[in-house]
Amino acid sequence: MLILTAALLYSLVRGLTDDRVDVAFENAERVMSFQDSLGFFIEPDLQDRIVGNDAAINVINAIYIGGYWPVLVGTLLWLLIRHPARYPLFRNALLASGAITLVIFALFPLAPPRFLPEHGFTDTVSQNSEAYRDFNASPLVNEYAAMPSLHFGWILLLAIAWIIVGRNTLARIAGVLMPTFMFIAIVLTGNHYILDGIVGGAVVLAGLAIAAAIEHRKEGREPTDHSDVPRDRIRDHNGDGSNDHEPAPIDQGAAGPQADRREKVTLKP
Repeated sequence: MLILTAALLYSLVRGLTDDRVDVAFENAERVMSFQDSLGFFIEPDLQDRIVGNDAAINVINAIYIGGYWPVLVGTLLWLLIRHPARYPLFRNALLASGAITLVIFALFPLAPPRFLPEHGFTDTVSQNSEAYRDFNASPLVNEYAAMPSLHFGWILLLAIAWIIVGRNTLARIAGVLMPTFMFIAIVLTGNHYILDGIVGGAVVLAGLAIAAAIEHRKEGREPTDHSDVPRDRIRDHNGDGSNDHEPAPIDQGAAGPQADRREKVTLKP
């Protein structure tokens, strides 16, 4: 139900941007101008270094396409099946960051670099994977939603899960490398500006903070009444199974007879 609701909201946002294509291209000019003013509008130069190198293009295309949905679904299933206690945190972080992203999509439609060949950008995915681009052109995808980049942001979120939850060194190494490779891929394929990735990471970290606050609040509401716990399960701080709040049982075999003898003793002059 959560996923279906999110899909419906996404479709509504796409409808909002269909008649704002001109605004999306104007915003693209603003983003490029902003990056240039800060000295990091370098995406066309970076792409020039791999254009014509089929091996490099195939690698970055594979990371961009194969390193997203399969990794996203696979990691969520891994958390759900192997670490169910940790799953709600990352699920809620994903949904919270998605909600923030939908607001940004609606308020700031943005044409991706691949729509601006006049600025020196190249769409490397279209050159090698028409099927993927055909899917992107479908009503399921908002093509004017370049900022923030959830392609990078959600992979960053799942990488955090690998680092925190993973129990071996390989998982933690992958948690460091995968978002790095994805950031490079979103830029070199012409799908996102560098600023898109930065904002995507910030939005996901905000979503993770919201999810952590939700988990903390849930933990604070958990009941602390242990009245329904069997008495033989209660342990004191000594760890010996005794309960300091209950009187010690009387040893009838020892105390009883002694009391009787004391009652029968008579004093003789």
